[in-house]
Amino acid sequence: MLSQLTAHAQESRFIFQESTLDSIYSKTLKETRSIYVQLPESYGVNPNQKYPVAYIIDGEVFLPTVRNVLEYYSGGFMPEMVLVGISNAENRTRDLTPSKISTKYGMPFNEENGEADKFLTFISKELIPYVESKYPVTNYRTIIGHSYGGLFAIYSLLHTPALFANYVCVDPSLDWDNEIILKRAKDVFASNYLKNKALYMSLSGQLHMQNLEITFDNVMQDTSDFTAFPRANISFSNWIKKNKENGLDYTWQFYPKDLHGTIPLPSIMDGLLAVFEWFQMENTDQINDFDTSKEELFRIIKYRENKLKEHFGYLEAPYPEDLLNMSGYMNMEMNQPEKAKMYFELAIAYYPESANACDSFSEYYESQKDYDNAIKLASKAFEISGSDFHKKRIETLRAKKL
Repeated sequence: MLSQLTAHAQESRFIFQESTLDSIYSKTLKETRSIYVQLPESYGVNPNQKYPVAYIIDGEVFLPTVRNVLEYYSGGFMPEMVLVGISNAENRTRDLTPSKISTKYGMPFNEENGEADKFLTFISKELIPYVESKYPVTNYRTIIGHSYGGLFAIYSLLHTPALFANYVCVDPSLDWDNEIILKRAKDVFASNYLKNKALYMSLSGQLHMQNLEITFDNVMQDTSDFTAFPRANISFSNWIKKNKENGLDYTWQFYPKDLHGTIPLPSIMDGLLAVFEWFQMENTDQINDFDTSKEELFRIIKYRENKLKEHFGYLEAPYPEDLLNMSGYMNMEMNQPEKAKMYFELAIAYYPESANACDSFSEYYESQKDYDNAIKLASKAFEISGSDFHKKRIETLRAKKL
């Protein structure tokens, strides 16, 4: 039943929404940077609602992928989020690499590079304050990056671990500058406590571009430049797995059938599911069982409320408003008025500015022939909405009371 309600609630999320093109001038970078902002489908329903936010490196490429994943999975598996796609169409190598090099694999490397420190300053000191002042976001942040973008995300974790809660690093270029990130990580991870931080990292299956006999089982024995990329990834992953004392929630995934260019789609999906595994709904079997007591249902809901608060760092409604309301109506239909009342009360507690929640609770009292409370809640709905619909409901309820 709860799964059916979730599916119904998500149907409206499959409407295609264009992202908003915005821009910000960076004093740090001395240039204007474009960003693409995607607001959740529920934006505007509750005027004071704020959302977690995901910052997407190469946003002009990967924001649509992240949006599509959220359209299918937000609600029961991961929260609705504001998406901020950062354009890296220009100066990409310069901005995303952590150290300066002049040669790569024995060949001259002439692209401008090694200014990740400036790009991180731009994000932390300029972009994030700009986004938080203009868009409905909280300070719970996720960063998503592929290749050099994944390298940069890990660089951010090492240098400003408090900036983001989650790091989704897709096939990151950890071979950069002779694995300099791994060398830095050994010092940083040993001294930083990373509880409530999550890192997801993936590796594509193209381990050697010229030798198909190189497999995951033997790639670490190869010493050629052709396998430097996967060997750096695996070495970094193995080191993290052996050093769990800092509390980092770490997930690593190998995609043997994917190439560097195809891995973003499955990795973004699996990565977001991994870093938000704690968000997934629990005890759905008990919620779906109409024999579960009201007291047990209340305990389950409060447990989820506390769990979300622990991870987000602020109070967040444990369930979407429409799920609470529909659960209330279903219990009314099953002649379980006390459970129905609990769901409607919780909907108003978690969404106090919702005219719909007030109106639904009004309908509950109407079904119980408690017209005084029904009128009171319908009047509250009218105060919020100012709509003729709620005005007429008040008149109808007053007539019934006579």
